[in-house]
Amino acid sequence: MYVSERKVYPREVSGRLNTLRVAAVFWLLGMFYVFPWLRWDGRQAVLFDLPARKFHVFGLTFWPQDFLFLALLLIIAALALFFFTALAGRLFCGYACPQTVWTEVFLWMERWTEGDRNKRMKLDAGPWTREKVLRKGAKHALWAVFALWTGFTFVGFFTPITELGARLVPFEWGGWETFWVLFYALATWGNAGFLREQVCKYMCPYARFQSAMFDRNTLIIAYDPMRGEPRGPRKRGLGSIAARGRALLDQVTAYDYVFRSALHPTAADNRVQAAGTITLGEAGQVAEPLPKFAPEELGDCIDCTMCVQVCPTGIDIRNGLQYECIACGACIDACDAVMDKMGFERGLIRYSTQNAIDSKPTRIARPRVFVYGTLLLALVVAWVVGVNTRSPLIVEVLRDRNALYRAVGGGEVENDYTIKVVNKSDDAATYRIFIEDVAAGIELRGAGLDAVHADAQQVISVPVIVAAPDSFRGRQPLTFRVERVDGGASETVDSSFFGPM
Repeated sequence: MYVSERKVYPREVSGRLNTLRVAAVFWLLGMFYVFPWLRWDGRQAVLFDLPARKFHVFGLTFWPQDFLFLALLLIIAALALFFFTALAGRLFCGYACPQTVWTEVFLWMERWTEGDRNKRMKLDAGPWTREKVLRKGAKHALWAVFALWTGFTFVGFFTPITELGARLVPFEWGGWETFWVLFYALATWGNAGFLREQVCKYMCPYARFQSAMFDRNTLIIAYDPMRGEPRGPRKRGLGSIAARGRALLDQVTAYDYVFRSALHPTAADNRVQAAGTITLGEAGQVAEPLPKFAPEELGDCIDCTMCVQVCPTGIDIRNGLQYECIACGACIDACDAVMDKMGFERGLIRYSTQNAIDSKPTRIARPRVFVYGTLLLALVVAWVVGVNTRSPLIVEVLRDRNALYRAVGGGEVENDYTIKVVNKSDDAATYRIFIEDVAAGIELRGAGLDAVHADAQQVISVPVIVAAPDSFRGRQPLTFRVERVDGGASETVDSSFFGPM
């Protein structure tokens, strides 16, 4: 259930994982904002043309009859999520989720206008002054412009974006275009500007069912309590536990220290007010506070709380794996920077498995990963082969249902049909229409059936008549064939001819 929570003020961090995250932001947003403006064969490269019922994705065009490929693509996306989650945890959440990506950009704009963590906290806690109004106003102005541009780009995937831009001044947008631009802008502004981590914690189901996909061999971001505990500040010059020759704590003692630290936070912990779900103890369990340790007894964690201050969801990773963790790796970069300053070895917080942290045998390549990977590869291959071997021709035969048959002079009966020919290719084509494998006496009639022209990606309707002597009784099987004159694609459609009963 949702509860009101304090605002999270993530501190800016630098490091190798932050570099990867920033690169992912530029890559993903670059695709989103640039793709609608690209041209391909004289049209918009990526356009979901709903009125024409055609989806253009660079050189590919998908029709309603290609719905199977869309369904298969969604299955591939879901299976890819399962595969990467089982292999390396919540990589999607930390690096590719739209909520994470847009929130990161909104945080950049917030830092540009209001400053880093401490300045933002001081600004929010202070009274409304001219400076506060100007800084808040500048932030929301940047947010609004970026959100509106996001909404405009989103609609540009469904309406040709150059036409949409040309109709902005003078304003000639339709009602639905205006609605969706404003709706998507408002959703971006609200989700990335205000809700932020609460979308991940309360609205996204992924965090809730991640436990079904995790096991003790899944790569996660984890704190090493055997090395880090007991935590505490110390004077410079005190070496790491490896330099001091202090052995790693046993597992039971280390997790007991973590649990007691969570229940009885230090002054530093109280200042950052870490959120999150503690998973190391049972509900209602109590524990005594930790005693004061001599400097030589301390672990490598100096209790600087930097890992909490940089966390976008405001949790303390030292309390163990929590569903609020989006695996962005900010705490790893922050902790590594502190370890470097202290002269300690990196990796107190690191990507690892729970078994490896607990000094147990671990195996990342395990059966479920191979199963997911094999299924994913098979589906991707099937999708690629299916898309590239699609027929560029669709034929449908619609029989006139107003009359079972029509008696005409000369002892003949006729059936009326409409043949819909869909030229899915990017080139004009000429087709011939005929019937095959029919009994003697059945004849196809129509104008220009030996040279039916269809422009690129055009749907045409061709009325035809099938005539036969009235000696034909009841239902007769009928097969229409449509083929390109140049010997390319061809399709056959089975139908029926009806005579007197």
